[in-house]
Parts: sequence; structure tokens; C-alpha cells
Amino acid sequence: MRKTLIATTIASALLLSACSSQNDADTKEQTTQVQTANVDNVLMKPSPLQYMAPEFDKFGTSDYEPAFDAGIAQQKAQITAIANNPAPATFKNTLVELELSGELLDRVSTAFYNLSGLISNDEYQRIAAKMAPVLSAHSDDIYLNKALFSRVETINGNKAKLNAEDQRLVEFYYTKFVNAGAKLDEAQKAKMREINAELAKLSTAFSQNVLKSFKEDVVLVTDKSELAGLSDAEIASLAAAAKKAGKEGYMITLVNTTQQPILSSLENRKLRERIFKASTTRAQNTNGPIIIKETNLRAQKAALLGYKDWASYVMTTRMAKTTENVYGILDDLAPKAVNKAKAEAAEIQKVIDASGETFTVQPWDWAFYSEKVRQAKYDLDPALVKPYFEMQSVIHNGLFFAMEKLYGITFKERKDLPLYHEDVMAFEVFNADGSAIGLFYMDPYAREGKRGGAWMSAYVSQSGLKGTKPVIYNAQNIPKPADGQPTLMTFDEVTTMFHEFGHAAHGLFSDVKYPSLAGTATARDFVEFPSQANEDWNIEPTVLANYAKHYKTGEPIPKELLDKVLESQNFNQGFGTTEYLAAALLDMEWHSFGVDKKITDVQKFEHDALEKHGIAYYPVPPRYKSCYFSHTFAGGYSAGYYAYLWTEVFAADAFAHMTKQGGLTRDNGDSFRKEILSKGNSRDLMQSYIEFRGQKPTTDALLKRRGLVK
Repeated sequence: MRKTLIATTIASALLLSACSSQNDADTKEQTTQVQTANVDNVLMKPSPLQYMAPEFDKFGTSDYEPAFDAGIAQQKAQITAIANNPAPATFKNTLVELELSGELLDRVSTAFYNLSGLISNDEYQRIAAKMAPVLSAHSDDIYLNKALFSRVETINGNKAKLNAEDQRLVEFYYTKFVNAGAKLDEAQKAKMREINAELAKLSTAFSQNVLKSFKEDVVLVTDKSELAGLSDAEIASLAAAAKKAGKEGYMITLVNTTQQPILSSLENRKLRERIFKASTTRAQNTNGPIIIKETNLRAQKAALLGYKDWASYVMTTRMAKTTENVYGILDDLAPKAVNKAKAEAAEIQKVIDASGETFTVQPWDWAFYSEKVRQAKYDLDPALVKPYFEMQSVIHNGLFFAMEKLYGITFKERKDLPLYHEDVMAFEVFNADGSAIGLFYMDPYAREGKRGGAWMSAYVSQSGLKGTKPVIYNAQNIPKPADGQPTLMTFDEVTTMFHEFGHAAHGLFSDVKYPSLAGTATARDFVEFPSQANEDWNIEPTVLANYAKHYKTGEPIPKELLDKVLESQNFNQGFGTTEYLAAALLDMEWHSFGVDKKITDVQKFEHDALEKHGIAYYPVPPRYKSCYFSHTFAGGYSAGYYAYLWTEVFAADAFAHMTKQGGLTRDNGDSFRKEILSKGNSRDLMQSYIEFRGQKPTTDALLKRRGLVK
């Protein structure tokens, strides 16, 4: 997943925060604030390291607030100069200057919001809560600036004379200003500022409540016998977690999704139910009220801008264009997915009945008994698979090997660069001709203070205008083994690693002039396409043969076992598709009503929304229930979670096309890099796909990929 928790806040701050008109005295005072800021604060100036890599060893939480203050003051002065320029508005003196503004604020915001998701603590959370409304107001000071918008509007009216990429930037800014409320009257702008400030506070609070939940909503087991089904190493890990938290017994920490991986192994049904219910009810008291307020405020904001609901408003910058298009694809797949899930449930029920039990399959039973079905169907024991997926081999002999074959790139580990945590690895990336591309950091392990899931983001984005090369990172949450033990990955974790590097490649291969259009700064329902397209290279035969080797003996994974792994990939796809669609439809429904609708019960709203779309199938709950659905309420995916399915259409179609064209070849890689990965948002996104593929995508490959058709 491309960065989510930081996306909304950074977008407000980085995409040209500015201020309304100020007099010269104000401007001089702001400039002085920057000049007199703490000279020992390394965030105040560009990093002297290669690629401007962050000096992680030279700044801490005490440096952020003065750097934020200085960055805001600096950019206010810059924007005032742009807005009040007496010369006629031109592309160069307005939009190019906007692109160049806010360098300091960009640097401190990027460092802060990236690290707050990687090594968060109480101080990070305090600063985030403090800065959310400040940065929101700073953003409003730009996009509600009448003089500045007048200049943008003038340029938009004369853009026909510009080249294609310049026109794209004009359109980007004009839409950004209009969607922010630049055409509103003063009373409406005041209301918009009020709404934005409150939304910033609410989304930050939601995110922090989820982080708090990871610490507090744990399941503590005191009787070891209840953990039957887990390995000795897994039990020892739970005991260590409890000890570290100052508790007695065995502590089970929840992951961010509804279903918990541990449920597939636990034999004790009461404990499974206890874990499931802890998962589905977490953060209800804290985030339930936030959701109601947040969705109402989003509806108010949409109404101010002339839209019937928030979903309709956000579609103005999405490939889907309309909510009808989104509901169309979700509702088309929903009955197919539910029917498939019911067929899977019938197989599970047979196993339950054969065991002598008399209960009907419940959500907390699904993972445990579906694993038995999988083992019976494919004779596949996950414990026999993991030894062939040792992490360093997956990285170097799998991921990096595949990327070299596809794109000709190579990786050199940089142990001389400072890191923010001992688990992080840094690599310099080179083209086939030896020229430098940028830096790539990999942060693979779960730890306290790190948010759940997996994602990609950038410390430095590529820009031809600024002459910067990309500094990218990937984060995962793979359980860290005991000291001296190898990291043995599940096949899902391997797939996730390839997925996230698809995002990284999108950032690394960017070849765009303007920062606002570079790398992964695309429409939400396009950004997941490169990552999903990268997933399937992990099962390409030559790649598998190179990395899937036993960590002790070096023997390749037996063909029989590998065939079972690959054949099982379409197993349980009814469940997987149903839980995803349920979450995507929940996200859409939360943003498809106007200001007059009053919601008082989050759980009732969820139930009614799922019933409406025929996907309220109790054994398969949504992948995320609302109160821990960070994508939509804290991560920039509001009315956008459907994007994973939307882009999977592109990914499946693209991979099927490349397979027909020879698979893992430089020709395929170079074409994908040139037409998709290098272009960012510098041209129409569908046109980029057509230039690569020769046509628009179809759903044929997607249905086969998910096992919904043969």
C-alpha cells in the first residue's frame, strides 16, 4: 500500500501551503523567524548526505516543532510574494514558483510523518495532534487565497500554448484550488476553514486511537493449554510479549485486519471467539463518535462545493469519475464472491461435521477449518513451506533478482548511511549502465510504535525541476525471530514484499519535471496498479527457482510442494473477495449521503449498508470494520478503498499481456517503466496504460486471477 496514514496531512502541508495577503512587515517578520531558527537543527537545511538522505542520527522529536514553525513562516513569505507579484501571471512566475516553495516544510513534514508511522511514541502523537489543525489552516491559506487563485485561473485560461506536461500541472492546480473552495464566497470560505480544521483533528485522533488499540486491546491467556495448535516458538513469542508488557501469561496482539492470522492455528474454539470479538469491537467507544462526526463534516464540505455527497466530490480526481461506476463494479462482483464464499463455507462445514462437532461455522472458525480444507485439498502444511522462504534470500535472490531481469537495475547495500532503527537496510539502486537511480530503505519487522500493515513512502521525491533523485522506503510487519534465528516468511508475506516494491519502483523510476506530478502522486485508483502488477513476479519460474531454497540445506523447494503452494493461491478466494468487497462498500456507503442524514449507531449503519448490497454474510465479515478502518477515516482512502479492485483490473490485464509477450524480459520491463512507472501523473493515466498495452484493460484476467471463473 502506498502511504496512507500520512497522506492527507502531508498533502495539506506539502502541496503548497500558503497564506492570504499580508503586509511587508509580516513577511519580514516571517523571514526573520526562519533566519533565527535553531542553527543546530539539521532539519532546517538540506541534508549533506548523498541524495539528501535524512540524517536520522542527528535529529529527534525536539527538533520538529521549531522546524515546522520555521517552514510554515518561510512558505508564507514565499506564497505572499507569488500572490502579490505585480507582474502579469505566467506559468513560470506562479505555478513553477509554487512548485519550488515550501522546501523546509516539505523536509520536516516528510521526516515527521514518515517516522511517526515507523517509530511512534507519545511525543510523536502529541506533535501530530498539535500540528494537524495548524497545517490544515496553512493549507487553507493557500487554496482559499483570492489573489493567488486569480493568477491560477488566468493561467488556466491561457494554457493551450503550453506543452503537455505544463498543461497537466495547470490542470492539477486549477482542480486543486476549485476543490478546496477557491470559488466560494468569504462566508463559505470561513465555514470551509472550520470544517477542515475539525477534520484534521478527527482523523489524527482516529489514527492515534488505532495505535493505542494495538497496545491496549490485547488478549491475555494465562493457561498455556489454551494455546494448543501453536508451535513452541510461537508460544514463546507470546510469553515474551507478555513479559515485555509487564503482564503474566501469554499476550496476543491484534493485527490491523478483522481476521487474525493466529486463528488459523488455535484449536481452542472459545479462545478463537474471544480473539475475534476483541478484534471486531476494538476502538468502538473512541472511534465510533469520531466516524459519525467525520462523515457528517465531509458531507458538509461536499455540499459547500456543490456536490450531493463526499463520494461524488472525491470522484472528480479519480479515474472512476462517478460513484455509479464504482458501485457498478463492486455490485457486479458481490454476488459472485458471496456465492463462492458460501460454497467454501459448505466445504468447511463438512469438515466440522466430520469431526463430530455440532456447531455451524462462525467467523472465528473460518480460518481454522479452512486451513484443514486446504491441507486436505492440497496436502499442504504451511510449516513445511516457510523454510524455503528465508527473508534474505527472498530479498536478494527473489525480489532484487527479478527486478534486475525485468529492469536491469542492481542494488548495493549502503551500511555507511545512518538509519532510524537497527532493523532497517539501505540500498543504492543503479541502472544497467551504472548510472544512479536513488536510495531504497527496507524496514521489514513488526515492533512497538510501528503502525500495522505494509506500505511505501518517500523521504525525497524525484523532480527534474528541483534536480532531486528519489529516496524511497518499504515497510512491512513480519514477526521478528529470536536472536540468531532466520526470518522464515509465509508466502503471503513474500507476495506483500513484491507488492510494496511495485510502489517503490513507481517512485524510483519516476522521470517527471514537477514534484506534484511525480512518482506515486497519481489518482488513488491508479496508484495500486504498479504494486499489484509487481506481485506476480514472485511466482515466475526462474525467480522462484532462484530464491525458494531451504535455508539450511540450500535445496530448492520440491516441485510437488511448490505446485501445491501455487495451486492453493486461488483457495479461499470467495472469502478474500467477499471480505474486501464488504469493506469497499462500507467505505462508499459512509460517504454516499448528504448533510440531512443523521447517524447515531455505527454498527447498525454497517449492517444496513452490507444488507443493501447483498453482502451481509455473517461468516465472512468486512476486512475492516469501521472503527479500525484507518484507510478511510485516517489514511486518505475515503471513498477510495475500492481502488485496490479497480487497479487489480489493470494489474491482471497488464501481467497477462506481459506473459504473452515473453514474461520476465527487459523488453517488457523497459516498456512498463517507460509508459507507466516513469510518467507519474504527468499525462492522462488511462492514456499511459493504452500506450503500454495498446488498449484499455478488461476484467477477464482479474476474474481468472481471483479464481472466480475458470
